[in-house]
Amino acid sequence: MKKEKDFATIGRLRLLQLATVLFLLVVLGRLYQLQIVQGATYRNLAKENRLRDVVIPAMRGIMYDRNGTILVHNRPRFQVTIIPADLPGQPDEAKAALKRLFVLLEASLARTKRDATQTTSAMYLHFATPEALYARASTQLLGAASQPIVVADGVPQNVAFLLSERNLNFPGVHVRPIAVREYPTGALTAPLIGYMGAIPANRWQSYRKQGYSPNDRIGVAGLEATYEDVLRGHPGAKYVEVDVFGRERRTLGVYHKATPGNSLVLTLDMNLQGIATRALQEEMAKVHASSGVVIAMNPKNGAILAMVSLPSFDNNWFAGGISAKRYNELLQNQWHPLVNKAISGIYPPGSVFKIVPASGALQAGTLQPDTRMKGEAILVIPNKYFPNDMTKAQIFYDWIYKYNTDHGYLNVAQALSVSCDTFFYKVGGGYQDYKGLGIDRLDKYAKLFGFGARTGIDFPGESSGLVPSPTWKRLNYAESWVTGDTYNMSIGQGFLEVTPLQMLNATVAVADGGKLWRPQLVYQVRDAEGKVIRDFQPKIIRQLPIKQKYLQLVREGMYGAVNWPRGTALNMRIPGLAIAGKTGTAEFAVDLNGDGRVDRDAEGNLPSHAWFTAFAPYNDPQLALVVFVYGGGEGSSVAVPVAREIMKAYFHK
Repeated sequence: MKKEKDFATIGRLRLLQLATVLFLLVVLGRLYQLQIVQGATYRNLAKENRLRDVVIPAMRGIMYDRNGTILVHNRPRFQVTIIPADLPGQPDEAKAALKRLFVLLEASLARTKRDATQTTSAMYLHFATPEALYARASTQLLGAASQPIVVADGVPQNVAFLLSERNLNFPGVHVRPIAVREYPTGALTAPLIGYMGAIPANRWQSYRKQGYSPNDRIGVAGLEATYEDVLRGHPGAKYVEVDVFGRERRTLGVYHKATPGNSLVLTLDMNLQGIATRALQEEMAKVHASSGVVIAMNPKNGAILAMVSLPSFDNNWFAGGISAKRYNELLQNQWHPLVNKAISGIYPPGSVFKIVPASGALQAGTLQPDTRMKGEAILVIPNKYFPNDMTKAQIFYDWIYKYNTDHGYLNVAQALSVSCDTFFYKVGGGYQDYKGLGIDRLDKYAKLFGFGARTGIDFPGESSGLVPSPTWKRLNYAESWVTGDTYNMSIGQGFLEVTPLQMLNATVAVADGGKLWRPQLVYQVRDAEGKVIRDFQPKIIRQLPIKQKYLQLVREGMYGAVNWPRGTALNMRIPGLAIAGKTGTAEFAVDLNGDGRVDRDAEGNLPSHAWFTAFAPYNDPQLALVVFVYGGGEGSSVAVPVAREIMKAYFHK
């Protein structure tokens, strides 16, 4: 019995030994597979988890006005991201971590929305749910596991610190400080400076080729967009080691350093910009107008000193991602605050345009400096098919008609000073035996003065306006051009449409001896150390083919508008300063009430835009400006006071 027990014990021991040997063989085989057969693969995976390439962001350039006032700069902001490779390997654990993150972020977002003062640091979530974020992370694991996914922007400092301290509870979640734009002058310069936004999906491939990453923001409006290549800078790259939580431990090497963007010094004078804005706002409030423009320019080189477009908006709303609600409100606003109306708005210019037919007719020889024509209150144009039937005649009125008088006999300078409509009807379209300029030559001189074409200002979205012609009318209305169309265009009415900037540029051409300047907004481009790498160079579009003696007559008429007894801009007078200007009141048809009918006042009159353009001093122009008030009424009573405040502030500091 004892021997049988010993044999059984020995058998069990040998079986145990065999099992142990087999187990060790399996372990050794697995180790061989892991370390020898698949060793290189796992070493690479471990290296990828431990060592990473990290982008070094480049600081975007700053903007200043001509006096060094900061218009745009960068400020720190916290951003929450996840790196898919750092999330827990088990889907349930990863989803649970993302849900905890969303609970924290959504609570913080609710607090931010309750604080009405949060304008420049509003928080913004890039994903609606943790499930959507997990789906994005799962997709990215297939090819870009170490690339960060932005979850939230503008995270408050206390939340950012909390996430950093409790990283064990939020695996794969990272907090990083980034630089975002801040606009100290806000609505005062927003239509001019513009703002930044995400790269549009339909343009991503183009930007990718230029070295942008998916989370980069670009200039999408204003100077931020025009000078994107100058301002953006170029990111760097480094090689770092991370710990098990994906936190950076040390930098192993820098492939190349980040290059900060260049900065812009603008031609803008913020003191003048503020004065112009306030003056325009006050006058608009008096006449209950909702839209207006002021532009001021140096007439000796085309430098823009002020550019105001109202209504405006606060571009700080876009700094970290504007809410859909606020953005829709801006888009649906009928006065289009996002549009810079100084260069994109097109309107009938009214009588400010009369400087063009005056100059053109003098140069073409259809009008002599000493030619005197009667400025009737009413001009009657018989129908050529029924010349003796006055019921079929077309009647054209002068603005003085409502006062039951007329202007008497005038020369061209006097006609400009009192803005006689009937004088310029004749100058443009002729009357009886007098052959006027005619539509073809009127078109020619309008285009020479820059109308119907972009000025080329360094700003996106500029409109070319419209200089109509007989061909244009046939194509668009299937109608022939008639003398009445030429009459209307001669006083800046009818189909003619111009931008305020075009009108100012034409004024400057008269003031500066026929030089049509290309308006400019950037005075200098400087690098990060402040070194000037590009300087302002005045650019002439063309020299007008008009004799100086004729331009001098037009200038004289503009001087008379401000200084002669019957001038239309007598309220523009400033003691000690010789000013020349031209008023304009442009009728227009509009249906603001949405009832399908053209708006008219109680007396049946169409609404009108208020215009005024001027330069000073008369003999040595240093400042030229244009004022436009949408639906403001008469230029002499609405636009002139705005211009007077600006001129007074500029010359009598």
